[in-house]
Amino acid sequence: MKTKDIIRDLAKKSECPDFTPSRTAGLARLDLFAERAGGMCDRCRNYDLGPEQRTNVSALSPWIRHRLISETEVLHAVLERHTFETAERFVHEVFWRTYFKGWLEQHPSAWAYYQTGLRSQLNSLDKDRRLAANYADAVDAQTGIDCFDSWAEELVNTGYLHNHARMWFASIWIFTLRLPWELGADFFLRHLMDGDPASNTLAWRWVGGLQTKGRPYIARVSNISKFTDGRYSPLHQLNTDVTTLTEDAEHQRVVLPQAIRADDVTGDYLLLITEEDMQIADTLPHPSVVTLGALATEARSPLPLGKIARGFARDAMRNTCAGAQIIETDAWADALISACKTAGVKTIVTSYAPVGPVASALSSASPDLHAAGITLYQVRRAFDTTAWPHATKGFFKMKKEIPSLLKQLKIVT
Repeated sequence: MKTKDIIRDLAKKSECPDFTPSRTAGLARLDLFAERAGGMCDRCRNYDLGPEQRTNVSALSPWIRHRLISETEVLHAVLERHTFETAERFVHEVFWRTYFKGWLEQHPSAWAYYQTGLRSQLNSLDKDRRLAANYADAVDAQTGIDCFDSWAEELVNTGYLHNHARMWFASIWIFTLRLPWELGADFFLRHLMDGDPASNTLAWRWVGGLQTKGRPYIARVSNISKFTDGRYSPLHQLNTDVTTLTEDAEHQRVVLPQAIRADDVTGDYLLLITEEDMQIADTLPHPSVVTLGALATEARSPLPLGKIARGFARDAMRNTCAGAQIIETDAWADALISACKTAGVKTIVTSYAPVGPVASALSSASPDLHAAGITLYQVRRAFDTTAWPHATKGFFKMKKEIPSLLKQLKIVT
């Protein structure tokens, strides 16, 4: 059956993912998608058929981002049903997220550079009326570019966008609307349920030609028309004669810190659940004395978060912690010290926090914890420890290693 005929059939159906922020819902979505992760996904995954039709994509990213389900579980489910060759494209998509996390962890200045640039551009909005007006039109879906405005509304109203739409949106934002990329990356990070510092920042850098220097991604009318099955064919002429973005900074590679493994955890401890890994307890050798949750979602941006993104993280934490105390303030140290004192423990165990708001919150709390005689262990999953060292250059370097990584991780034999 030809791809265009499959797309025509899919477009007649309706499948809007149930983005309930729970592990149960994530596993249900995984089970539904795993059968499709082979040839159909390979041929049709680039088509954005609209928010009511997501049969051709996994839509698992909100659950994976918070590790309500893990990359290992996703890969096991898919490769139990398909050969690696059949599901190779989808497997690569899973490792793209891992690549971004590993690359940013080894080049953390890219995150700091983005944050500095964002603060500067937000200050510019107060001084430059034209920039402020154009920015407002973009985030309020008032540009007059039908596809762009539709995606802006979909993002705010659903907290999700198809990956291809994210690329088109970012390209139009940067090269047609000529808005600062940092403001666009912030718009995504505030509204996406799967908003992730590494994936979001590096994807926007890639579209602008900063990540793969001098090679921007250009949104074209013909491509948008084809891969939206004719839903959109922008009447406005999109700018395709682009000048790639440049930057003065060189983001030097740093050495990954030595991993603390789950087996290193001994004795009584307080378990701290964060939005980076809500199922870390399943990897630990024995239960905690007490469990706390802590949210750093609001620290994604200086601006208010979208209600969908905020709600997904908050409700996922509530579902995971099952009535346990949840810290929602900027400062975590006092609450953690108090909880440790009440529980009679001097050890806190949490998941390893890669570059981003959770890592910053833990770093801020660490001096006070140390002064109180409390040891903090950040346990890194074997999946990250095995894969991240291969995220030093472009994705192709990691891509070549994926078959070997799957065997090392015992996902395939």
